[in-house]
Amino acid sequence: MATTTIGHWIDGKVHEPTPGSDGGDIRHGDVFNPATGEVQAKVAFATPAVVDQAVESAARAAQTWRSVSLARRTKILFAFRQLVEKHQHELARLLTLEHGKVTPDALGEVNRGLEVIEFACGIADLAKGEYSENVSTEVDSYSIRQPLGVVAGITPFNFPAMVPMWMFPIAIACGNTFVLKPSERDPSCANFCAQLLTDAGLPPGVFNVVHGDKVAVDRLLEHPKVAAISFVGSTPIARYIYETGTRHGKRVQALGGAKNHMIVLPDADMELAADAAVSAGYGSAGERCMAISVLVAVGNAADKLLPLIRERIAKLKVGDGLEAGAEMGPLITKTHRDKVAGYVDRGVAEGAELLVDGRTLVVVGRPSGFFLGPTLFDHVKPEMTIYQDEIFGPVLSVARAATYDEAIALVNNNPYANGVALFTNDGGAARKFQHEVEVGMVGINVPIPVPMAYYSFGGWKASLFGDHHIYGRDGVHFYTRTKAITSRWPDPRHRGVDLGFPQNR
Repeated sequence: MATTTIGHWIDGKVHEPTPGSDGGDIRHGDVFNPATGEVQAKVAFATPAVVDQAVESAARAAQTWRSVSLARRTKILFAFRQLVEKHQHELARLLTLEHGKVTPDALGEVNRGLEVIEFACGIADLAKGEYSENVSTEVDSYSIRQPLGVVAGITPFNFPAMVPMWMFPIAIACGNTFVLKPSERDPSCANFCAQLLTDAGLPPGVFNVVHGDKVAVDRLLEHPKVAAISFVGSTPIARYIYETGTRHGKRVQALGGAKNHMIVLPDADMELAADAAVSAGYGSAGERCMAISVLVAVGNAADKLLPLIRERIAKLKVGDGLEAGAEMGPLITKTHRDKVAGYVDRGVAEGAELLVDGRTLVVVGRPSGFFLGPTLFDHVKPEMTIYQDEIFGPVLSVARAATYDEAIALVNNNPYANGVALFTNDGGAARKFQHEVEVGMVGINVPIPVPMAYYSFGGWKASLFGDHHIYGRDGVHFYTRTKAITSRWPDPRHRGVDLGFPQNR
């Protein structure tokens, strides 16, 4: 059976490279079905010449798109929003087939992306400047926000629909044109969105997709016509993107990795905390930058909480994401599955107590799938590898703290600072937590504190490189630059030449 080839999307249509036509040999990557382990498609890898074609298309479109009225841009975005909602089940199915997450989780991802599209539909209000009359006698001053031009997004495998939607709706609404380089592991959602944007009336070249690996990324980072780069991924790559992009004169927001903690105080509702720990630790097989990977139990909280967590883990249904009732799917590739299993080996070797071992999981009917079951460690110490590294899999580590202050210090001493949660029934403890914790997104009795689209998403410290968080008003500010204008219109009273420095009067 022939394998489908996924091409790029350039200038409003699918771009299928032919040998020698794009400045180099055609390279492809395998796209797996993680539940079966089978290769279901090939994806074309862009050469620098292909990236140049996409950027040139975007640059041509930028000359006219920046002048398209706010009303017209908004109308297209509303149409796109309606199409995404109409086709959400198709988009979610593509997502599950290539990523592996279960259908309800995939639908949830699409709907969180829809919220950012809806936010971008309000661009007419969001992009307004300011005006001050008579800053000096008969002199007015005002500001306007203008697009940057061509901007690019480099997005991860774990949210192939939602994370690009954090970027391109706001960028396009602000008058920019966009080049997306999605993960080569699950590329189809990007092309599906490109087709929906075209169906919504977006002109050719305003949104382009190039698939590939580091070759494509590096060309985007150095291309002189790309004004800004948005990135979500691991911290080492985020640092590379930020340093390389800024060295080439670009505006960069690069969101990095995470090691999210959840502190549970002894007074917390333990049933609620157990539900939250299992949901946030094992949802999407732990392949979330907002997953809870460390549970910090204060005092005797662990003794009350761990039996409840183990009880819930035993009832989880792990299987093919398309299977009815499945709650957790496979990991994205066999290589990643084996890497996560290696962390479990390392945790045991370094002395952590393994309470639930996901390495032994067997999914009936899916012997070649990339599955690893929910894994639970107790008595994890800060010096252990499983505490220090971002595992990005279904591994939940329980660390114990004698006091609340010790627990907060544990969080604040961690180099990552993406998300954090506290479970307690004490309002004073909660207020102390939100004031003292050094993390970008904070949940109080909420395990995954992802802000709504009208706020912004982003961490602190090694979880963010750059000055702007993503989406919300930070997104509008990132994708525009402010121009301040001071004006005075001639009147009959000419004041003559004055060589002195201008002063407000």
